[in-house]
Amino acid sequence: MLLGCIGDDFTGSSDLANTLAKAGMRVTQYSGVPTGPAAPGVEAGVVALKSRTIDPKEAVRLSLLALEWLAEQGCRQFVFKYCSTFDSTPEGNIGPVAEAMAKALGETRVIVCPAFPGAGRTIFQGHLFVGERLLSESGMEKHPLTPMTDPDIRRWLARQTRMKVGHVPAKTVSAGAAAIRRALEAEAEAGRRLIVTDATSDADLLALGAAADGLKLVTGGSGIAMGLPENFRRAGLLKGGGGAWAGVLGRAAILSGSCSNATRGQVAAHDGPKLEVTAEAVMAGEIDGGQAAEWALAQRGVPLVYSSADPAVVAAAQERFGREEVAGRIERLMGEAAVALVEGGVTRLVTAGGETSGAVVEALGVAALEIGPEIDPGVPALKAEGRGLALALKSGNFGGEDFFARAVAALAPPRKGGEG
Repeated sequence: MLLGCIGDDFTGSSDLANTLAKAGMRVTQYSGVPTGPAAPGVEAGVVALKSRTIDPKEAVRLSLLALEWLAEQGCRQFVFKYCSTFDSTPEGNIGPVAEAMAKALGETRVIVCPAFPGAGRTIFQGHLFVGERLLSESGMEKHPLTPMTDPDIRRWLARQTRMKVGHVPAKTVSAGAAAIRRALEAEAEAGRRLIVTDATSDADLLALGAAADGLKLVTGGSGIAMGLPENFRRAGLLKGGGGAWAGVLGRAAILSGSCSNATRGQVAAHDGPKLEVTAEAVMAGEIDGGQAAEWALAQRGVPLVYSSADPAVVAAAQERFGREEVAGRIERLMGEAAVALVEGGVTRLVTAGGETSGAVVEALGVAALEIGPEIDPGVPALKAEGRGLALALKSGNFGGEDFFARAVAALAPPRKGGEG
């Protein structure tokens, strides 16, 4: 294994795995820290953790365990993957994890770049934009778990870590890899180990990837990994290639726990049967995962079970019952529903929301995932190894309005003639 990656949620991890696979690496995604050696031939291992919103100390502990396992597999470089909207709180968990990994690896120059221009996430003068809006005006300021109220990634990160935070501006990034390397070195010499780098295009990300050749640790969204495979290829270390996507036949269902604007639009656009699961109903014990699955299995077409309310409604429920309690109960419901759906014959399962996807994968006990074709930027089709189960794990903010329909189709075997 050449490249070891640690994702702080399951959707982001599949996003990263997709990026690396498209760039020609042989990739396997693992659910949680594996306990045994990796299979032969894996060039990039992506360990998916459910650590984005847990206690920062626990996030650090799990991340260091993953780092240790990846190092044991022979990895030469490591990536800490977090959301392209830098989802975190003033306490963490991005800063504490990045700091701990930098110390463990002895790295003094750590790129911090959540940019993903393909999905509209760019960084300019240290500020994160979503499309044409600042992060703090994009809807992310109303996120129920990680409200992003400051678009300046330098300020936000500085609140989370004891390490000094540096910056490489857009002008330097556009000058290319050599200029970026000099800037990173200058920041490190000034004692700034965590270095936010601007990026407004894929060309910028490729330049950052080239500049990262030889660095032990890189952090960011999946886009930061775009240029890393070429470094290994240039060194003659990649074999690449993999089997063709086969897909899975059978029934399909959708589970959505994201309250993002994008997911709410996808829920509204879905033309199949829908069951809304409200926080109030869950907290009152009026519905559980088994009942939600029973409803879904009785429907024709592709059923959607969702808890994707308006942020104001979610905030009211959190105020009444507690933020962690509401989130935890809904995640458990989605995990229970996923198990019951699969036991009832569902073989294609689409999930929306990082926390929901993590809960579903953990509940299903999926150990490793094969990476298939890209459904939308950052969202690949996935197949659970040896399970006859295909998955699409979508970050809340990703995908067009018709994502659910296209995802269900993408998880099936390709039609003759090429299109899936």
